[in-house]
Amino acid sequence: MNNFELHPRLAADTHQIADLALCQVRLMNDARFPWVILVPRRAAIREVYELEESDQARLWQEATMLGRGMQETLGADKLNLATLGNQVAQLHLHVILRRQNDDAWPGPVWGVGTPRPYTQDALEKMQDRLLTLIASVFDDG
Repeated sequence: MNNFELHPRLAADTHQIADLALCQVRLMNDARFPWVILVPRRAAIREVYELEESDQARLWQEATMLGRGMQETLGADKLNLATLGNQVAQLHLHVILRRQNDDAWPGPVWGVGTPRPYTQDALEKMQDRLLTLIASVFDDG
């Protein structure tokens, strides 16, 4: 039985957008970057290799399909996909669009400047854009 629970830090720093076949899609609450986090809905997973092989493939598929859709829809110079887990051990994969004029370019987004939380209006607009994108990219999203 799968007793998936979202880490409290991920819950506090993100907004839930949707559930894909494997992952929960969550929007990082920093309007400076188009940045979502995919969290596989599997209990007690810290590393990609701990997932079943089919889930490993599905994680990569969901990340690349979502990232491509975001890049094509929202525009970006580079798509970053990363798992770190240094502060939150629960497996989660960052899908971040980068632009040459963003606050952190060309360095990583972590720890740069002060996060700018979404206003309610901006959050609703981004949620709508992401939900529309997910519906167009995923048959099961």
